[in-house]
Amino acid sequence: MSQFAINVLFVGASFAIYIGIAIWAKAGTTKDFYVAGGGVHPVTNGMAIGADWMSAASFISMAGLIAAGGYANSTFLMGWTGGYVLLAMLLAPYLRKFGKFTVPEFIGDRFYSKNARFVAVACLIVASVTYVIGQMAGAGVAFSRFLEVDSTTGLIIAAVVVFCYAVMGGMKGITYTQVAQYIVLIIAYTIPAVFISLQLTDTAIPAMGLFSTHTESGLPLLSKLDEVITALGFQDYTADVDNKLNMVLFTLTLMIGTAGLPHVIIRFFTVPKVADARWSAGWALVFIALLYLTAPAVASMARLNLVNTIYPDGPTSQPIEYSERPDWVKNWEVTGLIKYEDKNEDGRIQLYNDSESFAPTAQARGWKGNELDVNRDILVLANPEIANLPGWVIGLIAAGGLAAALSTAAGLLLAISSSVSHDLIKGAINPNISEKGELRAARITMSVAIVVATYLGANPPGFAAQVVALAFGIAAASLFPALMMGIFSKRVNNKGAVAGMAAGLISTLVYIFVFLGWFFIPDTNNLANTPDNWFLGISPLSFGAIGAMINFAVAFGVSAATEEPPIEIQELVESVRYPRGAGQATDH
Repeated sequence: MSQFAINVLFVGASFAIYIGIAIWAKAGTTKDFYVAGGGVHPVTNGMAIGADWMSAASFISMAGLIAAGGYANSTFLMGWTGGYVLLAMLLAPYLRKFGKFTVPEFIGDRFYSKNARFVAVACLIVASVTYVIGQMAGAGVAFSRFLEVDSTTGLIIAAVVVFCYAVMGGMKGITYTQVAQYIVLIIAYTIPAVFISLQLTDTAIPAMGLFSTHTESGLPLLSKLDEVITALGFQDYTADVDNKLNMVLFTLTLMIGTAGLPHVIIRFFTVPKVADARWSAGWALVFIALLYLTAPAVASMARLNLVNTIYPDGPTSQPIEYSERPDWVKNWEVTGLIKYEDKNEDGRIQLYNDSESFAPTAQARGWKGNELDVNRDILVLANPEIANLPGWVIGLIAAGGLAAALSTAAGLLLAISSSVSHDLIKGAINPNISEKGELRAARITMSVAIVVATYLGANPPGFAAQVVALAFGIAAASLFPALMMGIFSKRVNNKGAVAGMAAGLISTLVYIFVFLGWFFIPDTNNLANTPDNWFLGISPLSFGAIGAMINFAVAFGVSAATEEPPIEIQELVESVRYPRGAGQATDH
């Protein structure tokens, strides 16, 4: 059987399972659509949270980022995992006690203001749409290689599949589909990692293999990796970072952005009681850890395998000829995600860091620039091929990559849909809408969101994990402070909350757009990706933490200058702090 046929078999079978589950778990009420009926078991919910959490950025891009940047990019790992703990400890149980369907509904009721609810909807949509772009882009990467179609066709296929199970099943269908997707993606991620760890270190557990001895050289694996890449002009894989402030702020942005992500928060509304929300958080952490403990090993081993593919006799020897490039390079070249340019016309592949510091060495070797451009998002997906693993493993990781992208995309689309149908249409435009009409509006809204996400996913402003990082920054600056103040401060009023969210969102968006060069103004475009021009060297991806500080400061300042919240709101805040005995989630 050809590799293409194996890929189609694995991907097709997984899609059939997802759609079959959606038909079985079709949502018949708004409660089914928004919170899966409120009766999901904590273990089931924990597994669904794991799938919802581990997006294309986690499955596809995170290891690629760590592989490219080493220790410097471990911030993704620390920020996302630390943020989940923050969410589980500080927000989830209290929001579950409140017993509403959506994050904007909590903010609107807590701050007794329709304006606060509307601003929260705007923040949610901006963050979720930005996030879903990364998921659709990741799906396009996976489809373009494994189903041998162009990325646009891949996006359309992904959109059709999500439409079939998300629009039909709502949260109920998505929950049980995500359980299946978690099983697929975790098996797909760990099996190739085990194979590769055994090949390189004779250690079956990848996380332990990372700190084991490289079998061929007898050196510690990370020392071998440092030796190989520094010989090609790259920075030490384990090197420390110079800008500690930016690293801390970026990690903090990912942490509090994670805790403010609405598509993860709403998963805690699907369990019967507060204790189940806590157990869901614990189980989800276990399921998430299985992938996150493996990712650094996958990244390191992929980087070493990549270099060894190009320089089979060592980095100081001649690289392979282009005509003798391995099949995995040929396969990924078709997608455009690997590009080769023979700059010195010697027919060989020069892979190195063409920086000024390495220029004399490169010139002495007759090299005229790095000739191989490898998209970071492909490393995990290409890992089985790089290591010459069996065809079924390649098919499995194809299904896993798509499961990771689609599971999170579905959760995000549901968050967008529920905020529009429940918070805007029912909450403001037509409060007397029937349940059937609200359910129809939710499905129509999700359909529109899928179309928009597919269109934007075709031209994302960056690779998957970078786009996702921007979404985390937006959530960090807008939603997280409002949720924290809503739970833990009785003094913050409606005026403070609205002003804080607006200030946090606007300041973060302006900083991101200016310093990523997305404004069509020549002077601002010249600032793009130039750290010397950034405020205190703070990256646009790290500014969410600053935006959150602005949000807190404005909210407390405006609240202090205006009247206190009504006494019943203060009593509500007090009751939410003690999350015991919560009943079912309600829509009123």
